[in-house]
Amino acid sequence: MSNIAEDQVYRTLLAHSARIGADPALVQGAGGNTSLKRGDVLWVKASGAWLAEAERRAIMVPVRIAPLLAALAAGDPRAETAQAFVISEENPTGLRPSIETTMHAVLPHRVVFHVHCVETIAFAIRADAEAALAAPLAGLAWAFVPYVRPGAPLTRAIAARLRPGTDILVLGNHGLVVGADDPAAAYALLARVAARLRRPVRRAPVADMAALARLAAGSAYAPAPVEAQALATDRTMLALAREGSFYPDHVIFLGPGVVELAPDQPLPAGEGAPPMVVVAGRGVLLRRDASPGVAPLARCLADVLARVDPVWALRPLRAEYERELLGWEAEQYRRTLAASRA
Repeated sequence: MSNIAEDQVYRTLLAHSARIGADPALVQGAGGNTSLKRGDVLWVKASGAWLAEAERRAIMVPVRIAPLLAALAAGDPRAETAQAFVISEENPTGLRPSIETTMHAVLPHRVVFHVHCVETIAFAIRADAEAALAAPLAGLAWAFVPYVRPGAPLTRAIAARLRPGTDILVLGNHGLVVGADDPAAAYALLARVAARLRRPVRRAPVADMAALARLAAGSAYAPAPVEAQALATDRTMLALAREGSFYPDHVIFLGPGVVELAPDQPLPAGEGAPPMVVVAGRGVLLRRDASPGVAPLARCLADVLARVDPVWALRPLRAEYERELLGWEAEQYRRTLAASRA
């Protein structure tokens, strides 16, 4: 067994991972991932694990870098999950590597942070995202990667756009990646990018939470957290939400698009009831039995759309991308883990 727990850089990585995971503007639920290269081993966040818990439980998985990269280059399907390259004796609880493990492996940086920063996503869902990012990110070594499915396809798209010195990646309809030599430098770069992309937040009418609770009484639903309610109370935000799904975790945890109801419509019931419903003008409801990942993603959608200028042309995920995500075994595994936390 290695002495990774005694490695000061590793411990600093865990501290920064927990800090990132506790910030809903950067990570929501089990989203995001961090990594550290230590010799020929990549320590990467486990699939379905929560970064916020990085200092409280084991969430990192050791993966052999060289054979993983060789498999990726050869088109070996084992690269997709990276499970075949885990050092099992260093992974006693049998954690599965993040679906983004190949991305972490292919980047040259010792430390990599991947987050679903709401400031970044507000730009990354624009139809003209790459052009819109040019001014706020001027002077930084960044690249834009148009949307492709996370995992090996995204890794290959990143490799095609990577240039020497690039340490910032904005992933279309997805999020932000930064790389550095140590965790503190990576966090500082992450904060710098988020600050550059900061947008004014549109104020929304306050939901009547008591009235919303009465509306949901006796149903399979309960009011969503206050931070998500603007999706229903703000007409501009609701109009934007109607355009579709904008990033993968929305599809995985909330389902495609949004389910909107008029105030006089009955709430869905039964096994197929959606995890979230938006009652126009009233508020947002979540299934009482929803996994813990649903509420953070409901808030994330509100946080992102509150930063979107309604004059922007947006690029929602196409229907085939939504189907691809929902049918992907790696995401089905992550949903199963999320449900087990409920």
